[in-house]
Amino acid sequence: MKKVLSLAFVGAMALTIFGIKTSTSQAATTVDSSHVSVVAGDTYKSIAKDNGVSIASLEQANGREVGGFDIIYPGETITLPTTSAVQQNVQSQQANTQAAAQPATQTYAPSTTQQAGSFKISFYDPAVLGSNMGYSGVAANLSVFPKGTQLKITLSDGQVLYRTVNDTGTFAYSNPQQLDVAMPNSSIPSYGVTTASVSVVG
Repeated sequence: MKKVLSLAFVGAMALTIFGIKTSTSQAATTVDSSHVSVVAGDTYKSIAKDNGVSIASLEQANGREVGGFDIIYPGETITLPTTSAVQQNVQSQQANTQAAAQPATQTYAPSTTQQAGSFKISFYDPAVLGSNMGYSGVAANLSVFPKGTQLKITLSDGQVLYRTVNDTGTFAYSNPQQLDVAMPNSSIPSYGVTTASVSVVG
C-alpha cells in the first residue's frame, strides 16, 4: 500500500515539475480592446462569459446567425460586441433582407435590331374579350412574325412600345402588314388606328 501511494506522489510531483497541464481549457487571448484570438477549447459561450457579453450580441458582432451553430477554430479572431458593431451588423442584415424582398428589375437591352418596316397598327383590350393574356403581347400574321418574336413598335406620334407576338387574328390573313397591339381600353389612343415603324429586337 505504501508503495502505491509513493508512486502516486512521485507521479504528481513529476507533472508539477515539468509543467504538464491536465486541462485543455484556456481563455481566449486578448488581441486588443475589441478583439480576442481563439484558443483550443474556446466556444462562443465561453468567450461571451469571459468578456461579460451575451452570446447573441457576440454572434451579431461577428455576422453570425443568432442562435445558429457556431464553429470557431484556434487562431481565429473574434470581434467583441460594441454598440456600434452590433448596430452595423443589424443594419446590414436588415438591408440584405429588404434587398431580397424587392423584386428584381429586368432591363430589356436587345443585342441586335432588325428593321421590319412600316405597319398598320390597331389596338385591342384582351380583358374585354375575356382573355387573361395581359398587355405585353401583340397579335400578328404568324408567317411574318412567329410567336415569341419581340418587337419594337414606334408609333407615328413618337411613342415606343415593346411587345411580344403571342396571338393572331382574322385581320392578319388579309393584311399581313398589320399588328393588333394589346392595351387597356383606357390607354388606347383616341385615333384608334395609326401607322408605326416596327423593328425585330429578339
